[in-house]
Amino acid sequence: MKIATKTTVFEIVGTLLVALLIFLGVHFTLESRLTNGISMLPNLEHGQRVLVCKSAYWFGEPQRGDVVVFHDSSRPSPIDYIIHRIAGLPNEKVEIRNGLVYINDSMLEEPYIQGNSLNRPPEIVPHDSYLIVGDNRDSASADIVPRNEIIGKAWLCYWPLSDWHLVSGYSYD
Repeated sequence: MKIATKTTVFEIVGTLLVALLIFLGVHFTLESRLTNGISMLPNLEHGQRVLVCKSAYWFGEPQRGDVVVFHDSSRPSPIDYIIHRIAGLPNEKVEIRNGLVYINDSMLEEPYIQGNSLNRPPEIVPHDSYLIVGDNRDSASADIVPRNEIIGKAWLCYWPLSDWHLVSGYSYD
């Protein structure tokens, strides 16, 4: 009887350790965020839930076209984060004219945008920062965001279920 009890205790402890490891793994690599507003139309709509991969940039840097979630300390809690797309990389000259992004005076090909009222004067993106802008250029803002404020890469839109899809970045290669 004692051996069976010892085995049962070891099985319970082992199961709890595995569950704890799974919980910690998910907690440190994934996060759920709610899209707020229409700045990412037509690709993400207000009220959708998105899984954010916080580990996406542990071993690499954000790339142009990635849809990211970043912390915005100027916004009141609980909406202190924004979901936008990376347009400008560190040390690039960026400008937005009539909703179109220009990188080093060349227009960026962005087939995913809508709207044309966003403008931003030319500037150099500081080292370790990114120009991040929404896809809906009639309601989005464009922000220079330090790398350490990027929470992760938007990965999966999972709610509502009828809108389930992978959040697509855009490759410029």
